[in-house]
Amino acid sequence: MQVQDLIDSGRFKVISLGEDRERELTTPFCCDLLSVAMGHAPSGCAWVTVMGNINTLAVASLADAACIILAEGAALDEAAANKARMQEITVLGTEEPVFEAALWVWQQMKGQD
Repeated sequence: MQVQDLIDSGRFKVISLGEDRERELTTPFCCDLLSVAMGHAPSGCAWVTVMGNINTLAVASLADAACIILAEGAALDEAAANKARMQEITVLGTEEPVFEAALWVWQQMKGQD
């Protein structure tokens, strides 16, 4: 499953389109503690979080996340949204809880409905 598949699903609102939408997702990753995400987010993950600030973008870049999914209606503030566009980081949004969003991604990756 690629980042573009998440976009095409219609399940997520596009907040920022990144450059590498053909990137293969390795796994969903759920974490709201930036220091933990920095050390444990797997490369290529779809990081599902409620942390919508500029530091989230920095951690996603350091961890080499494929995209960020902001769950539970979380949003990027204007400075972070501008930074995401400048750095071409794909950020998606959903009203779903973190677990439900991550579970859906995992199910799609495994070919389950």
